[in-house]
Amino acid sequence: MTSKPKNALITGITGQDGSYLAELLLSKGYEVHGVVRRVAMESPEARLQRILPLLSRIKLHAASLESYPSLFTIVAKVKPEECYHLAAQSFVSYSFEDEFSTLNTNINGTHYLLSAVKNAAPDCRFYFAGSSEMFGKVRQSPQDEQTPFHPRSAYGISKVAGYDLTRNYREAYNIYACAGILFNHESPRRGLEFVTRKITAAVGRIRAGQQKELRLGNLDARRDWGHARDYVEAMWRMLQQPAPDDYVIATGETHSVRDFADKAFSAAGLNYQDYVVSDPEFYRPAEVDLLLGDASKAHQVLGWKPASSFDDLVEEMVNGDLHLARATH
Repeated sequence: MTSKPKNALITGITGQDGSYLAELLLSKGYEVHGVVRRVAMESPEARLQRILPLLSRIKLHAASLESYPSLFTIVAKVKPEECYHLAAQSFVSYSFEDEFSTLNTNINGTHYLLSAVKNAAPDCRFYFAGSSEMFGKVRQSPQDEQTPFHPRSAYGISKVAGYDLTRNYREAYNIYACAGILFNHESPRRGLEFVTRKITAAVGRIRAGQQKELRLGNLDARRDWGHARDYVEAMWRMLQQPAPDDYVIATGETHSVRDFADKAFSAAGLNYQDYVVSDPEFYRPAEVDLLLGDASKAHQVLGWKPASSFDDLVEEMVNGDLHLARATH
């Protein structure tokens, strides 16, 4: 007699992390369910691009993070054993332009989903996608699970609130709820608005003669960049532990935006200094200068370490965008 496969529910399944996580869970024999906006179902080619190859193997459900009834209905129907809450308005610069919708969507969405799990699937294991932006103006470096939060954007503030909600549901209602405080993680599937993908997409277009220059903000801002494929493995490992807890996930290495640009242009045989312009228009109102994570706890408890190096990551992203630029030329 074969045992029934575990089932998992993923919000944000159409995003970078959601698509890699769906692939990982399918490879482990899970039944995978995803929450998507109704409009995504109506134009799958445009809005479900990252998961198009998986559509025959996953089940999608239309809902809105801003609607508790729609989330409750899905959780009650699916009765997930694991729930990965990845969906959020996650572009930091946009969160300065529209603080209200960022706070509303991210905080309420997390609260609604936690409540739905508590009431409709109380044995479900819940994962909340935290962010290094929660640390913001850091008081110590590197940052670990004990580092105080000092967020510098509506996005960072919304993630601190989500983190506190997750912890509170764990302590108050005995829900198996974990938060992953993930540092920047990238891939060829990263959205074009994020600085790493903005750089590698520009490299592809400049190499193909489709673009002349690249305007960026603070070239000296430093980040701890890893590969999204490695980071979703950490999410899964968190929910396999005997007891729920929170973990920093990071590489422990820091690189500047300038380093990333230099490496990306070099990978295509170009000199970044010939094309990159630092433009004050792209500076944040409240800059976060340095984020560097200490993932010692994840190494020791989860047995997790990143598999991809910084160089591997940049090269994979550049190769993806070189191919994309040639295909659209």
